[in-house]
Amino acid sequence: MTKVFSLAAVFVLLTCCAQVDDFQKDKSLIISAFSKGDYARATEMISLSQQKQGIKKENVDWLTARQAMIDRSRLDFSKSEEQIRAQLSKYYPVLPDTLLLSWENSGHLEMQRIDGVKRYFKYAVSNLFRLDSAAAAIRNKLTGVGIDPLDSIRIENTSAILKIRTSGAPVETRKITFNYSITVDADAVPAGQVISCWLPFPRESPPRQKSVILISNPDHALLSRPDCLHSSLFAEKKAVAGIPTVFSYEASFEISGMWFNPESIASGKPANIPPDLTRFSREEPPHVVFTPLVRHLADSLSAGETDPYKLIRSFYYWIDTNIPWASALEYSTFECIPDYVISQRHGDCGMVTFLLMSMARYKGIPARWQSGWMLHPGEENLHDWCEFWFGNTGWVPVDMSFGLQNSVDPILKDFYISGIDSYRMIVNDGFAEKFDPPKKYYRSEPYDFQRGEVEWAQGNLYFNKWDYQLKVLSIEK
Repeated sequence: MTKVFSLAAVFVLLTCCAQVDDFQKDKSLIISAFSKGDYARATEMISLSQQKQGIKKENVDWLTARQAMIDRSRLDFSKSEEQIRAQLSKYYPVLPDTLLLSWENSGHLEMQRIDGVKRYFKYAVSNLFRLDSAAAAIRNKLTGVGIDPLDSIRIENTSAILKIRTSGAPVETRKITFNYSITVDADAVPAGQVISCWLPFPRESPPRQKSVILISNPDHALLSRPDCLHSSLFAEKKAVAGIPTVFSYEASFEISGMWFNPESIASGKPANIPPDLTRFSREEPPHVVFTPLVRHLADSLSAGETDPYKLIRSFYYWIDTNIPWASALEYSTFECIPDYVISQRHGDCGMVTFLLMSMARYKGIPARWQSGWMLHPGEENLHDWCEFWFGNTGWVPVDMSFGLQNSVDPILKDFYISGIDSYRMIVNDGFAEKFDPPKKYYRSEPYDFQRGEVEWAQGNLYFNKWDYQLKVLSIEK
């Protein structure tokens, strides 16, 4: 009897190992096909793998996410060569093939061959003028050099914060009242079906954000628990044929600027990290990682330095100098954002934040994500930044993408290395966190949460099925 049981156990073990090896082989082939732009082949392999007997839930989830990556990449790379040439015709009436090819090879004009056909990123042309200095010069000659009003708003606000010169104190407080709405396309789901919606909502995040008040809640939405790091309002409605489904609310909150004196942060030596903060020093794949590229860059910029603040400042300066801002692909389509930023030499606010956090954690400096919206008057938009923990100070906000300011005053120039302005709405104190109530299907944005999330009984509704709007109603000092 014992012998029979042992043989059965060995058979089960070998079968399980075979299934694991079989899926790893499938996974490798799917990743390879995707990286080569063979999307149709990758989709076919995903479908075959999903139909196999005894597939584990975590493998089903991986296949679901990978298919979403394929579908979403098709939406991101939605422009044909003819459309790109038409967009550029104002600046290049005659565009030589050699010039187009050089932009593609440099990565300045983002293109992928998908199933053998050239497809361009939907924001490829606007990014070209951000990334290619020669193209930017031609555009500027025709249209003039634009002045970004955000620069003056930031300088005015950060100068007022620095005038108070109280390190680590919330100052220059604003009370912001706003309306937020999500509009799901008409007939996005069959009539009578329930649509579930998670709307981003300002969280109590003292000392900088507090006094959050829900003023109007027409959909009787439910507020997430205070301990949920993605703050949301959850509501459900039945779809009506031919009519968009709208979810909305009105709220207010108080937000303060804050600045920490670098001289009080710098300690000259690494700090002992409390046990409850060690998780903020670990890798969190796929986008907070210590890849060879991340380690090499961090080590090359460290030059034997051990002071945590000086390390952050060194990383900040390098990213600000070498990584220009550019519109980004959806984060759910990336294998590893920090490696992409280092190799492609551009990224948006969240992408450079993931890179900075990865470098900091690699050097043992605790880092945590923070995000939501920037609400500078007339410049409202999604935004990401982070915080670093320094032993003799605590958590210090750092905004990587706002960069070094154009000022001869070194403290004002470096403001965003140890400070934050008064025009924010904090929604998230972490990334890739859980929702309350939980979301059933794979998220439209699996890491950040700024626009919202929507689903119904048969699946997630991606961003192309709905729209969002934040309207600032008032800003009071």
